[in-house]
Amino acid sequence: MIGSTSLVAALLGVGLGARHALEPDHLAAVSVLTADGPSARRGMLVGALWGVGHALALLACGLVVACAAAEIPVRLADAFEIAVAAMLVGLGARAVVRAVREGRLGSPTSHHHRDGAAHVHAGPAAHVHVARRVLAVRPLIVGAIHGLAGSGALTALVISRLPTTAGRLFFMLLFGIGSIAAMTAISGLAGWPLARLSRRRAASRMLLGVTGAASIALGLLWALLPVRRMFG
Repeated sequence: MIGSTSLVAALLGVGLGARHALEPDHLAAVSVLTADGPSARRGMLVGALWGVGHALALLACGLVVACAAAEIPVRLADAFEIAVAAMLVGLGARAVVRAVREGRLGSPTSHHHRDGAAHVHAGPAAHVHVARRVLAVRPLIVGAIHGLAGSGALTALVISRLPTTAGRLFFMLLFGIGSIAAMTAISGLAGWPLARLSRRRAASRMLLGVTGAASIALGLLWALLPVRRMFG
């Protein structure tokens, strides 16, 4: 009986984590990050890093509140939600600016990197490419901010349902695993058609512009309720 109950709880944690990854603010942020350089491989990497950051933030918050058997204050939870909204607006604005800028770069040019690699794209001969470590850190941070924002509701749920600290933390771990798996699969699948679309310069600009505008709009809407609660 105990074994079957534990199995159901484990499946529930993973399932809820996977469903949680499909929330609009999560999809908007990962879509903008994936559209920045679309491919199936990059999409999977972005999704996985987002999920890892998300899970780490959840576990960090969960460790504090689960051990104290308390809930995150409403005002702090609202502050986390506002941070998510600001991040969505920032990501969207960056994508829109890049879409506009790429329209002014002129004809494609070929250039080489120090490691000997060469590629062709629109832009001036001399420009800076961001290191892979920086590209990896970005979805990790975005996922962590989302994890902070989601920690209030999740910790309230597990504290009300699970009697032990170990059980609460284990549930949060499984929740994080579900989020990682779902977002990796979704962004990887999305990366393949986005990569094909982005081969055409006009389509690439449109992709950045549309995802950026959608992220900005969602970010502004996302901030309405917590801002009203905090300052209304």
